[in-house]
Amino acid sequence: MTDYASLERQLTALLDTRDWLTNAAQTSAFLMQALDDLNWVGFYLQRQPETLILGPFQGLPACNPIPFSKGVCGAAARSRQTQRVDDVHAVPDHIACDAASRSELVVPIVVGEHLWGVLDIDSPLPARFSREDQAGIERLCRVFGAASDLANSPAT
Repeated sequence: MTDYASLERQLTALLDTRDWLTNAAQTSAFLMQALDDLNWVGFYLQRQPETLILGPFQGLPACNPIPFSKGVCGAAARSRQTQRVDDVHAVPDHIACDAASRSELVVPIVVGEHLWGVLDIDSPLPARFSREDQAGIERLCRVFGAASDLANSPAT
């Protein structure tokens, strides 16, 4: 079981600047190294209406742009609710950037009333993400948001 309290302390210490771009890059790299069985971790930002644009990430080259009307990331952006999918191949409009991905967790990041973007995490294992993982990663997203000057980023 992952010790998310420890990861929260580590990420808090790592994010020693208010710069959103640096913090997004650091958060992506940190999660890719700290969590097992991942093949992609990164941010998509809402820089255009109803569209997510690729931001800092770790993994294979990614799909860009992603409309709010498609895929797991689009569903998280539309609903502003975390999406935890055990089998991405069962999602009719799943966007397959990496055919090896089997499960996905997407956490929306909201600043005030505005969707800033989403954190997208993929795994080659089916059902990789538990409810505990979801709660822990949502906490890590709050650490990222609190440490970063998201209100002054191009995504707002």
